[in-house]
Amino acid sequence: MDFIRVRASTDGAETFSYWTGDVYGWQDDGGPHHLFGFEGVNVARAVRSDDGWRLLTREVALYLDPATREVADSWDNPLTGRRVEVQHVYNDPVNQRLGDHAVPVTRLGDQVVYNVDVRLAYPSPLKVADYPDNSASDTYRALELFQFFVSARDLDAGPPGVPAAFSWCRVSPWLPWMAMGQRGGGLVYHCRGAKFARAAELPVRLRERAGEHFLHAPETWTAPNMTSWTAFAARQRPDGAGT
Repeated sequence: MDFIRVRASTDGAETFSYWTGDVYGWQDDGGPHHLFGFEGVNVARAVRSDDGWRLLTREVALYLDPATREVADSWDNPLTGRRVEVQHVYNDPVNQRLGDHAVPVTRLGDQVVYNVDVRLAYPSPLKVADYPDNSASDTYRALELFQFFVSARDLDAGPPGVPAAFSWCRVSPWLPWMAMGQRGGGLVYHCRGAKFARAAELPVRLRERAGEHFLHAPETWTAPNMTSWTAFAARQRPDGAGT
């Protein structure tokens, strides 16, 4: 499956997908507002399985001040006037099954583009009745749109892993730690990135914040995956007190 060579590597080597971009928010009566910069890394290992391929991954991402691009550990929410603690992304695991079916692909001259459109709708781990300040709905709904760009020459050469750049757009509800309650609106992430073979190619501050654990892919499949919503639920009790 060529897409595995684009997303990771068929020889089981670790690969690093680094991205950088911005997060925008809008309300029903205002916006869009430039709320954050955003940068992160996903480290992945592809392994063959009976039903195709499995991607074993974990990831770290940092929310940044949109003007200075410095890491923001606290945030004055301009939409509520409330200061909140920023909860950066430390998701472990973020595993994925990829069958042998083809990923949609477009050939544009010497460039090949794979697109992966992920539509999500499932029961939220943060029910509104239990987390009225942190949950907009009892159903989590989001859209994640990926495009992976590779050279046709690199792809045709047949190595286990192919150099790739990618774009990522995400439309999602307000993050739980933003304490937006049931306000209308939501977030749009707009990022771009590239696949690297070595952690040393990542920005220093991202490597330091990630730590050794998050710079290596999982060795085995585990479930369920972690998200910003399940991570928030693990840190908080329904009454808002820390665990």
